[in-house]
Amino acid sequence: MHQLINEHYPNTITSHVVEGDHAIFTSENNTMLRIEVITDHVFRFRYTAKGYFEKDFSYAMDENHRTGFTHFKIKEKAKAFELSTPKMTCLIQKENMKVSIFGEDGKLLNEDEKGFHWEENLQQGGNIVKMSKKSITGEYYYGLGDKASNLNLRDRRFQNWGTDEYGFAKDADPLYRNIPFYYGLHKEGAYGIFFDNSFRTFFDFAKERKSTTSFWAEGGEMNYYFICGSSLMNIAQRYVRLTGKPELPPLWSLGYHQCKWSYDKEEEVTRITSKMRELKIPCDAIYLDIDYMDGFRCFTWSKENFPQPKKMVQDLKEQGFKTVAIIDPGIKVDMDYEVCKEGFEKGYFCTFADGPLYKGKVWPGDCYFPDFTNPEVREWWAGLFKGLIADVGLAGIWNDMNEPAIMEVPTKTFPLEIRHDYDGNSCSHRKAHNVYGMQMSRASLNGVKKFAYPKRPFLITRSTYSGGQRYSS
Repeated sequence: MHQLINEHYPNTITSHVVEGDHAIFTSENNTMLRIEVITDHVFRFRYTAKGYFEKDFSYAMDENHRTGFTHFKIKEKAKAFELSTPKMTCLIQKENMKVSIFGEDGKLLNEDEKGFHWEENLQQGGNIVKMSKKSITGEYYYGLGDKASNLNLRDRRFQNWGTDEYGFAKDADPLYRNIPFYYGLHKEGAYGIFFDNSFRTFFDFAKERKSTTSFWAEGGEMNYYFICGSSLMNIAQRYVRLTGKPELPPLWSLGYHQCKWSYDKEEEVTRITSKMRELKIPCDAIYLDIDYMDGFRCFTWSKENFPQPKKMVQDLKEQGFKTVAIIDPGIKVDMDYEVCKEGFEKGYFCTFADGPLYKGKVWPGDCYFPDFTNPEVREWWAGLFKGLIADVGLAGIWNDMNEPAIMEVPTKTFPLEIRHDYDGNSCSHRKAHNVYGMQMSRASLNGVKKFAYPKRPFLITRSTYSGGQRYSS
């Protein structure tokens, strides 16, 4: 009887090839490491234990992130391969594929502890991919987006899994956004690591073992970018070059915004705005939460509580207020409601693997949910903004509940077996969950841009993933 092997580490490197902007190293047990030189300051590390790499696709990366000249050299030494650019050097140990990375001055920035390894995920199938690195005394860590903790993340563990955590307190985790990027800072220099994996990911900053920092994911690929720089700002700029810049925002969006949950009626909105002007309280925008809708149906207005939305928005504009309204992903199950009817007929809503539509409870009650990872669905969704933007005159849109958040279930979100198109790379919700809000933002921004043109679009979102800054604040 064969013993089940459920953990795997690379062993001795037996071959390597250099192809254009990258080199591939292969070990005796068929583990492969692909190091791509993005720029002199940025290396990409991809690992696989399958003997081949899956299709390369990421929502995070800016389409122009590879532009620019790259030049590197590889030398074979007795115990390691040396891959270098004018600004950075990487040593790859022949014995076990562990890497060490040095800055331009030759000082050690970062090195593997156990390095890459994976374990079989016996409960869900597939592999858990892991990376562990040495943490030196006095090394500080920052990043990961909105973590309700100290700025320095050392001695803590976090996860990225978009979660509706209303009223959260200090050290609550996980929260709404999923940004798998962090900085390391120590006496020899600084670096950044961007772990581009949309599955549920974890980061341990020397909590379990004081000399080790690690990150891992419940599926997908060990795929990370290593960024060096002379300062944290340099590293931030290079991270933005990888994942994209926000569009130039409208000038008014840099002013004061008034938002709460919620204004029930048009009269309450105008009472607030008039009082602000009377008291000379500066304010540039006011937000409408879900109560402006007809029974919480997205893209509709309550005839009783907001009977003249176009006039209201125009009156607010004359007072100096831009109006922003909320849109959630949940579409009320109601075949007399045109958005639901059209989405149902065109097959735009998320389904289970065996076909039935997924139905979850949110503010309107039972809802269907668009699959924003489908480009055809994103185009349809963008078109739905004509009424709000072109007809009524809203200046911006607020995307909410898009972790996605579901009520009355302990997980607070979709079942993990829900299927997604993922731009032609079909997958389960385990992979798509952390990008769902980002792709809703992408679709919504396209709609705002289309109908607000030539004015600059404004969009704000609650949930997103790395690269989501291209679509939303």
